[in-house]
Amino acid sequence: MPARDNFHSLMRIGPVQIGTHRDRNGRNTHAAVCTADRCGWSADYSSQTAAQLAARTHRCTVR
Repeated sequence: MPARDNFHSLMRIGPVQIGTHRDRNGRNTHAAVCTADRCGWSADYSSQTAAQLAARTHRCTVR
């Protein structure tokens, strides 16, 4: 049975939302996801600092 994928420690920087979750190996990872319409950008990072940096420098290409 797969583990439930619950996000915690949610944070928002501009249109990007950052959340912490456990990956399939049980390690904490940090996901950064752009919530703007039709952007579709997301990425996983091993540290929250890297996710915050990516969120601060993200620029949506869709206008």
